[in-house]
Parts: sequence; C-alpha cells; structure tokens
Amino acid sequence: MTGYVPTFPLQVPWALMALIGGAAFTVNIPLGYAREGFRRFSVGWFVCVHLSVPLIAWLRLVNHVSAWGIPAFVACAVVGQIAGGKLRRIGRARP
Repeated sequence: MTGYVPTFPLQVPWALMALIGGAAFTVNIPLGYAREGFRRFSVGWFVCVHLSVPLIAWLRLVNHVSAWGIPAFVACAVVGQIAGGKLRRIGRARP
C-alpha cells in the first residue's frame, strides 16, 4: 500500500500570495479610476468599491489560500483603489 500524498501543499507559497495580491491591486486600479467619477456612497461608488471582491475571493479559494491572507489582499485592493483615484485626479488637473 502506498503512502498518503496530499493533492495540494500544506503551506501556500509566498509567490502565490503575491500573485493574488498583484491581481487585487491591478483589478482595482480601473475600478478606483471609475469610482472617482461617482458621488461618494452612491450606488455606482459602492459597486466600484466592491466589484473585485468575488474575483479575489475566488482566486483565494481556488488556490487553497487560508483566511490569513485576506487582510493582505484587502490592503492590495485598497491601494489599487487609491492609485486609480489618484490617476483620475491627476488626469483631471492637466489642461
């Protein structure tokens, strides 16, 4: 009889966490850009802030990343939102 071989590693490699964080950041840049055009706390603003959450959750679950990674992914998403909003403000300031 052969020994037990797990189908996925017990610890998630940091590179995988970095890829999911990078995806969260990248997806949120255009959403932050769009969010800047909506009035604060409107339906459009709310959609732009939360639209990437299902994708990030799906990436986390498919790759067997534990819940300990959620704060890092949320931080990457927030930084992406801020960067996208900043890009829109910079573009608006140019003549």
